[in-house]
Amino acid sequence: MNESPDPLPERVLGVFAHPDDPEFFAGGTFAKFAAAGSAVAFVVATSGDKGSSEPEMTSARLAAIREAEETAAASALGVPQVCFLRYPDGALQVSLELREALTRVIRKLRPELVITCDPQVFYRDGGSLNHPDHRAIGEATLDAVYPTARDRLNYPQHEQEGLAPHKVRHLYIAGSPNPNFRIDVSDHIDTQVKALAEHRSQISDIQRLDEMIRERTRDAENDRHYEYFHRVVMRQ
Repeated sequence: MNESPDPLPERVLGVFAHPDDPEFFAGGTFAKFAAAGSAVAFVVATSGDKGSSEPEMTSARLAAIREAEETAAASALGVPQVCFLRYPDGALQVSLELREALTRVIRKLRPELVITCDPQVFYRDGGSLNHPDHRAIGEATLDAVYPTARDRLNYPQHEQEGLAPHKVRHLYIAGSPNPNFRIDVSDHIDTQVKALAEHRSQISDIQRLDEMIRERTRDAENDRHYEYFHRVVMRQ
């Protein structure tokens, strides 16, 4: 399998559904890019306002907690900018409204590389189901990347606001059942786990999580750690 086939991107955008998704899906990769000098930013579509079983918790309070946790986690990875779109958790739809919001961010930040979720994954071997918000954000992101952000007549108000069309060069799709390359994140696992530990409302046993992340990414043949993606080179 190919490893890190592309030159270091100057600008990277991670687009995910919930706080903690960037760290779980690609935390080592984001930490690696940030440490090497890439300008990395995140878009988080929801504020994770449904993810609690505490009887006294409210959605508004939880959203504030989780936004603060994600901001701290991103900072631990070396990512200074997180944009929260504040769609309702668990109800994300592949809508024209969401596509316009993502197109706006892409045209504003002008990333060479976008990393997002695989919209095709409904379930995984072992009995786990993929969250519908993950599928929705993946599909909406792909639609925003191509053709929407590229073609100037899509959302002409953007151009009037000074946001020019933008062509993304690479897509890395995380969580794909058909990865075609991997990134060595061995030197950044500690940073990834440190970032995940900021999500205190979601993670009760950080030691167990540390072990899970290391086991999930470990290649037994060379005792290195990798994150896997399906890489798409945009030629349009």
